[in-house]
Parts: sequence; C-alpha cells; structure tokens
Amino acid sequence: MQYALLIYGPEPEGEPDPQATAAMMAEYETFNQHLRDRSAYGAAEALWPTATASSVRVRDGRTLTTDGPFAETKEALGGFYVVEAADLDEAIGYAARIPGAKTGTVEIRPVVDFAAMRG
Repeated sequence: MQYALLIYGPEPEGEPDPQATAAMMAEYETFNQHLRDRSAYGAAEALWPTATASSVRVRDGRTLTTDGPFAETKEALGGFYVVEAADLDEAIGYAARIPGAKTGTVEIRPVVDFAAMRG
C-alpha cells in the first residue's frame, strides 16, 4: 500500500546556514537510500515556503485566487514522500526516520488506489 508522508515544520527564517543545509541534505539522502534499498521509494519533493503559495477556490462558477497558504499555521507543509509500505506500522517506521520529524511533524496518509477500487 502507498502512504504519503507529509513533512510539516517551522517556516524558514532568514538566510539558511550553508553548513546546516548541507548536513540536513546528507541526512535526507541517507533516508532516501534507506527507502530505495527496501524498494519503498515512490516519490519525494521539497516545497518552497508558504510565502510563495497561491490558493484557488471556485465559488458560484468564479475562480478566486489569493496569495499565500489557505490558513496561517505555526508549522507549514515543507515537503512529502510517497512510500510503499506493507502496513501503517511500516509507514510509521519510515516517517520516524525522516530528518524533519526531529523538529516538526510528519503526517501519514494512505494513498487511495482508484484502480483497485474499480476492480
């Protein structure tokens, strides 16, 4: 079964420290390799900060676009993984290894398999 691991953390402030960024990227590459070694890696992407977001709503046939995220929060979605896991316990194990889990929260959501639903 596929699970989305949504990585939430504090919004970045100021210029990133190059050494800290390099160290974190090394941790993520180690985690990526861990997933690849288990044939669990599906996809992964990082997202730009919420200040770069746009939100779209359609009401009464009109498209309304606003700058920024849907809601202000202390933690913002910063990236995600899609992994293949036998069950929720295995997905939890992967989520716990994500470097961002040390400073933020990783939400786990099962991915809907529409092809399986159609039969």
